[in-house]
Amino acid sequence: MLGKYITNVRSSVPLVHNITNYVTVNDVANVLLACGGSPIMSDEPDDVADITSICGGLNINIGTLNKSSIEGMFVAGRKANELGHVTLLDPVGAGASALRTNTAVKLMDEIDFTVIRGNISEIKTLAMGSGTTKGVDADVADAVTEDSLDEAVSFVKELAEKTGSVIAITGAIDLVADKDRCFVIRNGRPEMGKITGTGCQLSGMMTAFLVANPDSPLEAAAAAVCTMGLAGEIGWDNMKEGDGNSTYRNRIIDAIFNMDEETLDKGAKYEIK
Repeated sequence: MLGKYITNVRSSVPLVHNITNYVTVNDVANVLLACGGSPIMSDEPDDVADITSICGGLNINIGTLNKSSIEGMFVAGRKANELGHVTLLDPVGAGASALRTNTAVKLMDEIDFTVIRGNISEIKTLAMGSGTTKGVDADVADAVTEDSLDEAVSFVKELAEKTGSVIAITGAIDLVADKDRCFVIRNGRPEMGKITGTGCQLSGMMTAFLVANPDSPLEAAAAAVCTMGLAGEIGWDNMKEGDGNSTYRNRIIDAIFNMDEETLDKGAKYEIK
């Protein structure tokens, strides 16, 4: 049962440092508040070491890169590793440009990440050093389906063993794995793809779950994925005639705000392979 992991977030109120996507930074902050965490945002290289030092976790998202923010990512990442803090990498758009791909690969080489979370195309790019994406969205040719599930589970476990990180792949079917076990998660709604940044929001929230549950990174990451997917289902059920994707975004955040242990335990849809 995964509900206890969100209870631990709410009881500990973890402070999370986010170097994240300018497109979604406000939503990332609000989702962190909704799940019971506390957000702080900074990507200035002269600021990030101090900010990371007072936080429990670091969420690095490469969605809107510039030379200054890239420098900040490495400074913050090294400081987080030095302090033994939780670290998460969200390689947004890896495979879409050389800068994104090379930055993500270099971050993986130089920083130890607790979790690497992305769509299947981004994760394959990091594993293989090349790949294709539809902008920041997964290439349909890479999609995890019921037919390709066993192969995908093997792939994600092998990458987890190689990197020493929990690997979280999100899509129509979500996979969260270490080298031994893989949570196969089937929560969520296809309409979530009509909202920009649900993945970015998940990365921020997942970092809070990891900080609050330091002894169970695999389960904490899986609980965060289930929370976001279930919130998408609840939010969609609460939509009214005339509502659109802007309202849906808010209903998802509201569903996370109202999520409790019992709701998550009852609504989480997963198996372990």
